Amino acid sequence: YEQPNSLLNAIRGRIDYKDNKIKLGGIHDWIQNINKAEILYITACGTSWHAALIGSYIFEEILNIPVKVEYASELRYREIPINSKSAVIAISQSGETADTLSAIKKAKDKNALTMGIVNVVGSSISRETDCGIYMHAGPEIGVASTKAFTIQVVILALLSSFISQKMKIEKSRSNLESIKKVPGLINEILNLSDEIFKIAKEFINVNNFLYLGRGYQFPVALEGALKLKEISYIHAEGYPAAEMKHGPIALIDDKMPVVVIVTKNGFDKIISNIQEVKARGGKVISITTIDSQNLREISDHYVYLSNCSEIDNSITPLLTSIPLQLLAYHIAVLK
Repeated sequence: YEQPNSLLNAIRGRIDYKDNKIKLGGIHDWIQNINKAEILYITACGTSWHAALIGSYIFEEILNIPVKVEYASELRYREIPINSKSAVIAISQSGETADTLSAIKKAKDKNALTMGIVNVVGSSISRETDCGIYMHAGPEIGVASTKAFTIQVVILALLSSFISQKMKIEKSRSNLESIKKVPGLINEILNLSDEIFKIAKEFINVNNFLYLGRGYQFPVALEGALKLKEISYIHAEGYPAAEMKHGPIALIDDKMPVVVIVTKNGFDKIISNIQEVKARGGKVISITTIDSQNLREISDHYVYLSNCSEIDNSITPLLTSIPLQLLAYHIAVLK
C-alpha cells in the first residue's frame, strides 16, 4: 500500500514534464560511455530479474540495441563475452546480493562499464559500480519484494528514456506521460483489494497455480507466480501464454486455477488461450485492462483495472502486477 508514494519518491525531481526531459545525476557523467556500448547486459536475482526482463523489453523497443538478461548466479560462473564494449546493469534492492556483487566484479575484470540500480544508499553494489541510480523506494519490510519491483521497473523505464534523449531518439514521450499517471492508477487498483480477497477465499486449498501473459505481461506472470510461492507456499509457474500448449496444458483441470494477464496487445490471441484452458475445465482468473464482455463471459473471475487501457504498453506491468501481489497476500493470510 506504500507503492503510490514510493513511485512518487522514485520519480520526484527526475522528470521535467514541461519539456519531457529526464534527469539522472548518478549516471550523467557516464552517458557517453553507455551510449557507446555495443551490447547491454542486465543482471539480477529473483524479483529483480523479472524487473530486468521487463527493462530489456523497454530498452530493445525504444533504443533498438541488443540486451541480454542474466541471472547473476549464472553469469558469475559461466564464460560470457563481456568486454570493454559492454555495459552491465546490476539490480538489487539491498545492494548486498552476493551473486549480483560477484557478477559485477567479473564484469569489471573484463573492463565493462558497470551500473547499479539499488535501494540502499552506500551499499556494496553502489560502491563497486562505476555509476548508478538509487531507487528511493523506502525500506522493504517483508522478504517478498513488492514496491521494490515496481520501482525497479520505473527506474529502468526512466533510464531507457534518458539514454534515448541523449541519442536523439524520440520514442519515449508516451511512456513518460504514462508514468505520470501510474501512482494515481495504483491507488485505484488497491481499492480492488476486497474483490481480490473474495477470489482468494476460493483458492486457498489448491496445490498449484498457473500464470499466463504475453509480451510485457510474461515477466508479470513470472513475478505473480513467485509472489504466491514466496508467501503462500503454493506451487505456481509463470509461462508465456502461447507456450502453454507445449507442456503445461497437460496439467490443467478443474483443480488448476489459471491467472491470465490480459491487455490490448495480443488480446485476440490470449482469448484463444483462455478458451483452451476452459475446454479442459480450468478455472480462469482474468486480470485485465480491457473492459470486454467476451472476456467476462469466459472468465470464472474477472478483475478489471479501469482507466488503464490507454497506458503505454511498456508501463502496464506497473499496474498489472499489483492485483497479483494482492492475490498472493490474501491467500497467504487466509491460509
